[in-house]
Amino acid sequence: MEVENRYVAVRHHVEGSPSESDFELITAATPVRWTPESGEVLVKNLYLSVDPYQLNRMKRHSASHLAVDVIVPGERIAAYGAGEVVASGCAEYEAGDIVAGVLAWEDYTLFRPSPAVLMSKVDASDDFPLSYHIGVLGTSGMTAYGGFYEVCKPKKGETVFVSAASGSVGSLVGQFAKLHGCYVVGCAGTQAKVDLLKDKLGFDDAFNYREEPDLKAALKRFCPSASLTGSTSTSRTWAGRCWRRRWPT
Repeated sequence: MEVENRYVAVRHHVEGSPSESDFELITAATPVRWTPESGEVLVKNLYLSVDPYQLNRMKRHSASHLAVDVIVPGERIAAYGAGEVVASGCAEYEAGDIVAGVLAWEDYTLFRPSPAVLMSKVDASDDFPLSYHIGVLGTSGMTAYGGFYEVCKPKKGETVFVSAASGSVGSLVGQFAKLHGCYVVGCAGTQAKVDLLKDKLGFDDAFNYREEPDLKAALKRFCPSASLTGSTSTSRTWAGRCWRRRWPT
């Protein structure tokens, strides 16, 4: 089986805020080839995640490159996504299966199942939109749930502070905290994000950290309780630690 494939690539390394002109849609010079004896799985991509951490991957130099691969101009961009199996050369997957895992910004992705490949089958019979499996039911949701309920473990009535609170992880942590009966304060980098936290996501309060030169003073002002449980998160991973302490007077 052969299928023509298109993919999105960066034209060059991106050092600032990306724009549409930084990207190009490329038709692959050769089609994607799959054979039954290859042991590979061919997936038609249906949903792809556009994550903030990709920005650092697009830079020529970034400390993030120690943890994630740099995106090479002209080449496909690996990303978390969801799709439908078109053809399979292994018993683990069948044509028609819905999967979620590391795919790419392209029409079709070919992968070989192994413990090193992040991919899993999705129950398509549930009532949730497939896009949820690259968000709240995907790595962001698992990170937020595990970080909040298994690591942070706050008590009802405590104050929870969430940094990067408008991201895919932080926004979920804040909502979990509200459901848990906590007082929730978040911070973000723009006023629009602050408004989102308070007006749509149910945070009790939020502030723009760019407008607060003294973070400790801001926390004391926005958190009325002396006992504070906090989480530091990014849009993709639980990057910090949870703590419970008393702020000095």
